[in-house]
Amino acid sequence: MAAEIHSRPQSSRPVLLNKIEGHQDAVAAAVLIPREDGVITVSEDRTIRVWLKRDSGQYWPSIYHTISAPCTCMSYHHESRRIFIGQDNGGIVEFLISEDFNKMNHVKTYPAHQNRVSDLLFSLESLWLISTGHDKSVSWMCTQSGSMLGRHHFSCWASWCGLCLCAGGCLITLLKLEQNTYNIITTLKGHEGTIGTLYWDPVQQLLFSGASDHSVIMWDIGGRKGRTLLLQGHHDKVNALRYLQLTRQLISCSADGAITVWNMDTRRLEAPQWLDSDSCQKCEQPFFWNIKQMWDTKTLGLRQHHCRKCGQAVCGKCSSKRSTYPVMGFEFQVRMCDACCDTIKEEDRTPLATFHEGKHNITCMDIDPSRGLMVTCGSDRVVKVWDMTQVVGCSIATGFSAR
Repeated sequence: MAAEIHSRPQSSRPVLLNKIEGHQDAVAAAVLIPREDGVITVSEDRTIRVWLKRDSGQYWPSIYHTISAPCTCMSYHHESRRIFIGQDNGGIVEFLISEDFNKMNHVKTYPAHQNRVSDLLFSLESLWLISTGHDKSVSWMCTQSGSMLGRHHFSCWASWCGLCLCAGGCLITLLKLEQNTYNIITTLKGHEGTIGTLYWDPVQQLLFSGASDHSVIMWDIGGRKGRTLLLQGHHDKVNALRYLQLTRQLISCSADGAITVWNMDTRRLEAPQWLDSDSCQKCEQPFFWNIKQMWDTKTLGLRQHHCRKCGQAVCGKCSSKRSTYPVMGFEFQVRMCDACCDTIKEEDRTPLATFHEGKHNITCMDIDPSRGLMVTCGSDRVVKVWDMTQVVGCSIATGFSAR
């Protein structure tokens, strides 16, 4: 059942409208039903539930269905009302939901993987079902015949995002899938931690990735110039991303419950690559592995650091200052060399992101841009429905789809 929290006041932060409770295990995914006051959830407790908002303002389940294995992910296509649920045993089940959202019928079961399904996508254009799993593979199947069309194996388990696939922990591999084969387009490397979420914007051809290193990276695939933007505004693993193309804003959610809204419609600079050096590039004192210079100068080696603004290798004495630098994605204070820190003006420290508290460990998120609604799931088995219209701008509620 669900509790109505608040009607929609005017504010500059997310407004919690409803809490949906009642799951017996972690909620693996939740989606807002377009043009309906409804939410679909799948859970590790093996249930698929369709929640509709009643006249009382509360959400009650109109469909409660149990399947054979824990649910791990979901892909819902509203126009056809087809829903695909990935399972912990490697299978994918397909259902067709009725027009009144009070009944759903089993259509097909797909033996997609040998282990837990980590993510999936249904393409109506090709009638393909694309999925990745903990068996270290991506597979694509025909939903008409139920047959396997192709499979690609990685060195570790993967998760997908359209034609972009994350594998190898901190690597992203871009694949072009064809009828019975595939081509590897390129491999992207930029994170220092395991990638937990991806989001692909097909309009501007931008790929966003979030990882356990607390950072978000924007990859400008369409620009074909290798441009990347680093965004650091979280203190924990980034678990969910959504780019709003209409308002040029990125929403990211992390495991500590933080909801960050990034202004991407502004001038931003690429963070520099860190330079390698055997001695401080400011005072020329040797680092501790530079045995020869240490012996020649009769000095102790120093620990190496890097200035986040210029990328130079510096010692602690030459990088004693800290500063934010939002234009380069650093919303929190980071290490800078003294020379770079002195060049930053007060207006350069103006934040380009807003920070909000979801008050539960956010594991996944979905947004309906036409209504300004967001739904979040937490490891606390609670699903929350938010009003985001005052956070991301009034243009979100115009009804025009960004995609």
